[in-house]
Amino acid sequence: MKALYFDCASGISGNMTLGALLELTGDEDYLLDELKKLNVDGYHIHISKTKKNGITGTYVDVHLEHDEYHHHEHGDHHEHHHHEHRNLFDVNHIIDHSDIDDDAKDLAKRIFLRVAKAESKVHNEPLENVHFHEVGAIDSIVDIVGTAILINEIKPDIIYSSIVNDGYGFIECAHGTISVPVPATCEIFAASSAKTRQIDIDTELVTPTGAAIISELARSYGVQPPMNIQKIGWGCGSKDLKIPNVLKVMLGEVSDEDNKTITVLETNIDDCSGEILGYTSELLFKNKALDVFFTPIYMKKNRPAYRLTVSCKNEDVNTMKDIIFQQTTTIGIRMRQEKRFVLKREIIEKETEFGKIHFKRVYFNDEIHDYPEYEDLKAIALKENIPLKDIQEKVK
Repeated sequence: MKALYFDCASGISGNMTLGALLELTGDEDYLLDELKKLNVDGYHIHISKTKKNGITGTYVDVHLEHDEYHHHEHGDHHEHHHHEHRNLFDVNHIIDHSDIDDDAKDLAKRIFLRVAKAESKVHNEPLENVHFHEVGAIDSIVDIVGTAILINEIKPDIIYSSIVNDGYGFIECAHGTISVPVPATCEIFAASSAKTRQIDIDTELVTPTGAAIISELARSYGVQPPMNIQKIGWGCGSKDLKIPNVLKVMLGEVSDEDNKTITVLETNIDDCSGEILGYTSELLFKNKALDVFFTPIYMKKNRPAYRLTVSCKNEDVNTMKDIIFQQTTTIGIRMRQEKRFVLKREIIEKETEFGKIHFKRVYFNDEIHDYPEYEDLKAIALKENIPLKDIQEKVK
């Protein structure tokens, strides 16, 4: 499996992320061409090699084209800030109406939503009123959409991160002097599964944009997993510190062993309605459960009850546990790790007499088996008013 590991020893920002990912893709022109599809002007990008404490990396600088002369001539203090009044919906509109890849659009919008939710909480404003420099500014748009474009170009199967380091002390911002980590960064991390800490560096190391990027991308936080590293990207920040102000992103392969161990969660429930259990099952599947099922059992005093069994990837355990505790009446969940055999499979599309249908293609030794997707068949059955079993028969 193709993996990325973000080493956030010196924090993370949008432009550090762009620098590191550009070193991995090695293709500046692709990024610049894709960003043109946003149809946003008023900026140009400088990409240069720079050194931080002896380490060479890539520094990406988004230059805003302020028309200073125009600004002074008319005494209009908002002239070159017009781009700063975009809100989340304006940003989503720009992304949706661009020609960049759909996966990159979705990722960029999810990162922006994390920033906007945090700013909305910090400023106590509803989402639609959050229009301020952090979400609206061109450099945020370039950093976040640029990151989404490059991640979509690399297409990793999984992304890991180190524990994210931030500094301490105070920094100046539009609202005056505020303490580090800044409130928006704190709220972004509080709403995510990120693991963070402060280190002995007297400045901000993590920007809200950087916090939102790593919160959206990383599946787990800790030391680097066993990984065959093939390439390293170094993205430089703008500060000179006693530690190198760089973000290191490693690209490599992790073995599929992780896919062979899964976690199984089980709990017995005798005081919960069928509707609630059905709803819980839907939520678990929506949140990446591999399988969810109920087994009828008898509990103490011969009460008819259900055993809920959920299998999931190891990194999704906390999500599953929280859903079960929130949604059901259970007060305890058992957990175990199990090994499993998995056949290689992929989703393909085939032309049939009913039009295009998705199939699950499964490989076993030299055999290939294609199984039609139930949802596609169901849609045809409803539309054509033909029994499902007949469609299944014909499609086979």
